[in-house]
Amino acid sequence: QVQLVESGGGLVLPGGSLRLSCAASGSIFNIDHMAWYRQAPGKQREYVAAISPAGTTNYADSVKGRFAISTDNDKDTVWLQMNSLKPGGTALYYCKIRMYDPKHIPCEYWGQGTQVTVSS
Repeated sequence: QVQLVESGGGLVLPGGSLRLSCAASGSIFNIDHMAWYRQAPGKQREYVAAISPAGTTNYADSVKGRFAISTDNDKDTVWLQMNSLKPGGTALYYCKIRMYDPKHIPCEYWGQGTQVTVSS
C-alpha cells in the first residue's frame, strides 16, 4: 500500500503564491509519474501538472507559466509551486502517484487533498 499526504493549502489573495507538498510513503517502486489534480466546487476533478522520475514535466494550459511541479531525489515528495493565483484556482488539490507493481500491473494512489482558497 502507498499513502500520500498533501499539505500547504490555505487562504491566499489573488495574485499570491502557495507551495503544496505531497509526501509519499509505503511500498513505492517503478514510478511512472506523480501528478497534481484539483477539484473546484461543483466541478469535475481536473489535471494540473505531472512529473516523471526523469524530471520531465507537463502542465495544463490553464496553469502554464504560473505553476511549477518538482520532486526530490528520492522521489518520495512532490511539490507544486503556485504563483499568480487566480480566484478560479480555488479547489481541493490532490496528489496522485502512478506506478507499476512487481507484476508490472499499473496502479494509482491518491491523497486526501489540501484546500486552496483564492479570495480577497
